Amino acid sequence: MNLAFRKGVLLGREPPKSAPMWMLLSHVCDSVHSVLVLGSEMQEALQGSLKMYVVESKAGAIVCMLLSLLLLGTFPAVMTSLERHGRLPQHTFLDYSITNFLAAVLIAFTFGQIGDAKPGEPNFLTQLGQDNWPSVLLAMAGGVFLSVGNLATQYAWALVGLSVAEVTAASITVVIGTTLNYFLDDKINKAQILFPGVACFLVAVLLGAAVHESNSADNKTKLESAAVDKERGDGTGIKAEGDFGTADFLIDLENRRSIKVFGKSMWIGIALSLFAGLCFSLFSPAFNLATNDQWHLLKEGVDHLVVYTAFFYFSCSCFAIAIVLNITFLYYPVLNLPKSSLKAYLNDWDGRGVAFLAGIICGFGNGLQFMGGEAAGYAAADAVQALPLVSTFWGIVLYGEYQKSSRKTYALLVSMLFMFVVAVALLMASAGNREESWSHWKLY
Repeated sequence: MNLAFRKGVLLGREPPKSAPMWMLLSHVCDSVHSVLVLGSEMQEALQGSLKMYVVESKAGAIVCMLLSLLLLGTFPAVMTSLERHGRLPQHTFLDYSITNFLAAVLIAFTFGQIGDAKPGEPNFLTQLGQDNWPSVLLAMAGGVFLSVGNLATQYAWALVGLSVAEVTAASITVVIGTTLNYFLDDKINKAQILFPGVACFLVAVLLGAAVHESNSADNKTKLESAAVDKERGDGTGIKAEGDFGTADFLIDLENRRSIKVFGKSMWIGIALSLFAGLCFSLFSPAFNLATNDQWHLLKEGVDHLVVYTAFFYFSCSCFAIAIVLNITFLYYPVLNLPKSSLKAYLNDWDGRGVAFLAGIICGFGNGLQFMGGEAAGYAAADAVQALPLVSTFWGIVLYGEYQKSSRKTYALLVSMLFMFVVAVALLMASAGNREESWSHWKLY
């Protein structure tokens, strides 16, 4: 076969028009093969000079935690927007779960696959074939806890609002989960700084409950006042819609949203938030055990799971549980939601792109949290549980939470947020360095 003709195809020039069809097909196949060989050689050369990307410094870990804090505080606001516009939470969570899992796959095949596998530093694909099932099961257990916790908070957001639901869940997560991670990480974090931060989170959860109770009383007063005005016929009663914080706005929101909250006890939302916090407090310690094998479950000579491989298995179980539970809730809904079906879900494209976006945001937020935790200690990485700072901002700006509330509510809200600022600062300041503390272990 003519070499010049072959190069012509590779360079984009057309073959002679008189060439028979079999020759054209042959040239196409040869071209594809040449490109693949060239790509393979370039990849091998590139991998030979690269090493798997890992976060090792304290500064890098803090950057990961701050980015994670921003992302994990934003995705609840994105998902809440759909519920407030009438989309069923089961439909939203199914869409969210798909892209949340795909984000983990993308991280595994990029950060986790850069460079050749080396002794003690296996890449993602290499680890898939290793005998590391004890660590894999621990990572998957963490994914189950996260999935169930996220599902509970989705309903809590509607019942008690973004701010209170996130504050309550995050505080319980820190009080329990951070304490567990501190001991699992061989106390690499500074206890004299870490535990005052934990105490601040505990105070914040109490303030969060007080904020919601005060705000609920404010809303009740607004609705009662509007109803009285309507009975008097002075023209200032409830309208079809209104500004943030008004009785008109609250009524309009209740009519539009999929989860109806009027008449439901606030304690249902608080209970869901507490349950979610308990689940969240366990997923990080499980992930910690999966990547560092503190219980010595792996056979001698078997590498610890790198953070990217552990995150992949973690996300597999998170995805599976979310699919099973939400398909079940389509046919057996909770909180008096209407029944749906798999067919109805597949045909519901209204807001699907937004739900996909929420999954991507959350997926990368979780990945960054684990990357920072592997470097500086998972107890310090729990600083991302200050995500209610971000969620509260979005709740006020996008959804008008606490608009036109009483001074008491504002004072409690500011106090709650102040305690969170102090708490996150203390947890980040307590960050240690795993490599310095566990010099006999290899940091991936």
